[in-house]
Amino acid sequence: MTTAIEICSLQETIITCKKCPRLVRWREKIAKEKVARFKDWDYWGKPVPSFGDPNARLLVVGLAPAAHGANRTGRMFTSDKSGSLLYPTLHKFSFANQPASFTRDDGLKLNDCYITAVVRCAPPQNKPAPKELANCHPYLLDELRLLSSLRVIVGLGKVAFDAIFRSLKELEMTPLKTKPAFGHGVIVPVAPSLFLLGSYHPSQQNTFTGKLTESMFSDVFREAKKLLEKPVASS
Repeated sequence: MTTAIEICSLQETIITCKKCPRLVRWREKIAKEKVARFKDWDYWGKPVPSFGDPNARLLVVGLAPAAHGANRTGRMFTSDKSGSLLYPTLHKFSFANQPASFTRDDGLKLNDCYITAVVRCAPPQNKPAPKELANCHPYLLDELRLLSSLRVIVGLGKVAFDAIFRSLKELEMTPLKTKPAFGHGVIVPVAPSLFLLGSYHPSQQNTFTGKLTESMFSDVFREAKKLLEKPVASS
């Protein structure tokens, strides 16, 4: 219960964050101007909170909210192209109660899974600046401290993968000295019972070009499920 309250408090803090002037201007501009297909939506237009099971053993880490996805709906990967692959996959492996997400109050619940991102505001061209990554970094550190049951972390894309490893190093949660190379399907034992998995990001660009297929994405979460089924190793 204490962890859930602390996580909720952290998300409330994130929602009010204005550390990055460029991102504040961009997310609010998008929310005001909208696009024709979403002209009737009341855009979220604020930093997007993480969500999921506070006792989760699986953590999924993305890059940042999409301008007309989570920046519109207010929930990570909700009603965007990336979510149209992520949520069916999570449902397939019993990490979500339904295979689709459309709004932040559509009944979606995560099971043994928590979703966050390296940056909480939609960045222009989906490219946060180094300073913006640094500004958001403490929130990721706080989440890793609070999610004490974690055993598997999936980094969606190189930026997320690298940010997670750096965070684990800062928190002294891994004895590894050298940053592992990112790759799709890579599995890194970062501690006796903690694994870091790499996956190409389920972005529209990656799925449309065939760089990431549904089968490839499923393979990552199949491995995550297998790792969670293994007995906890002694430290």
